[in-house]
Amino acid sequence: MGDDETAERETALLGAADIREIAAALGVRPTKQLGQNFVVDANTVRRIVRTAGLTPEDVVIEVGPGLGSLTLALLPEAARVVAVELDPVLAQALPATVEARAPRLASRLEVVHGDAMRIGEVPGPAPTALVANLPYNVAVPVVLHLLELLPSLRKGLVMVQAEVGERLSARPGSKIYGVPSVKMAWYAEAKRAGNVGRAVFWPAPNVDSALVAFTRREPPSTSASREEVFAVVDAAFAQRRKTLRAALAGWAGSAALAERILRAADVDPTARGEMLDVNAFASIAEHRLS
Repeated sequence: MGDDETAERETALLGAADIREIAAALGVRPTKQLGQNFVVDANTVRRIVRTAGLTPEDVVIEVGPGLGSLTLALLPEAARVVAVELDPVLAQALPATVEARAPRLASRLEVVHGDAMRIGEVPGPAPTALVANLPYNVAVPVVLHLLELLPSLRKGLVMVQAEVGERLSARPGSKIYGVPSVKMAWYAEAKRAGNVGRAVFWPAPNVDSALVAFTRREPPSTSASREEVFAVVDAAFAQRRKTLRAALAGWAGSAALAERILRAADVDPTARGEMLDVNAFASIAEHRLS
């Protein structure tokens, strides 16, 4: 790393005054509709990047870069950052912010104006890591969509609402274990990687935040497709209080058929969905096909 890049690493990050100044110049106010809560604490973005464990070869996809506080911290640590931003004003302004504060790293940035839940491709080299302060209202579908869209994603660190973080990383048997937990487990091993206070955001949210780290793993070995397994998961948790025999009756065609499939998959029909891991759901889906 050259001296110039070292200097930029130390000076480029945005503080609270910088962020408010950029926002005022753009005529931007954070909106609830887009789930915008901008990080205004440089130490927090340093912590996120450090926890993400990036290498100089990583290609990072960042969702919702906002005014660029996390983007500026990511650029010195990765080969490339692809920032996906839904807000057209912010998407247009981000390259100028990076050029002004870290000109020697500006070539590493690519901004995509679009909805991260709906994009069908990412330009350039395949991303290897997802690092993002995710809008609370879309965090789970964004993570699941990108894991499905980009098999190249090997790891990630996302900041989400604390309750969402608990759900993404929950294990079978937990009261908060549910659809997000199982679907995340299809793609990756997820774990809580820390808590984040409310004061580091502008505006401060009325909920706490958490960091969730994940590492990609192979999905369960099954002849059932991901869609077929996820259909079982959705049915099993649609009515959490019901036994699997009852919860899967509509999916299977009847309670009797559901029981037959469950027994063939070596799953207790009187159990509830929160007791099953992703492999058990895959086995249930597979036995419906046989």
